[in-house]
Amino acid sequence: MENQVGAGQGKQKRNWCRELYEWVESAVFTIVLMLLIFTLLIRPATVFGSSMVPTLHGGDRLILQQIGYNDPQYGDIIVVDTPQLEEPAIVKRVIGRPGDVIDINFATGAVARNGELLEEEYINEPTHVSFDIEFPVTVPEGHIFVLGDNRNASLDSRSSQVGMVDIRSVMGKAIFRFFPVNVAGPLS
Repeated sequence: MENQVGAGQGKQKRNWCRELYEWVESAVFTIVLMLLIFTLLIRPATVFGSSMVPTLHGGDRLILQQIGYNDPQYGDIIVVDTPQLEEPAIVKRVIGRPGDVIDINFATGAVARNGELLEEEYINEPTHVSFDIEFPVTVPEGHIFVLGDNRNASLDSRSSQVGMVDIRSVMGKAIFRFFPVNVAGPLS
């Protein structure tokens, strides 16, 4: 009888060890998978400041599409690495692509691309603040022209501090806001 009790305890111990091993194996697999996803496919980012109001607000958390995103399109909300500003990456909207001529009438607040006025229902207010870039300006090859949605409180391609953004500096396209939860959802 003692041998049966002792054998049962040994079997329970082996089952417990096997279950623990399976849990650890599952946890390691999940961690490695998440690291691969967040390193290669998507990336989280945080919005700092008010330059994208009303579309995005400071503290919003975004998911960026990284892999396969190397040709920014008009209207895309992107995150740009800006080591020259010694600040976190900036979030802006693509307004101009290589070869485009961008003109801004600061008196009326109108923005034109290639001679056509843009309909920008996403902006906070018309563009009245100018910086040191002279307009009209042509976007060079390999670069894009970006503006914040809160034009009068945004440091963007109107300033030589940001200037035309090298496409290689684009960290990704914002595709989803996951925080705050009450406004979570895809970004268009």
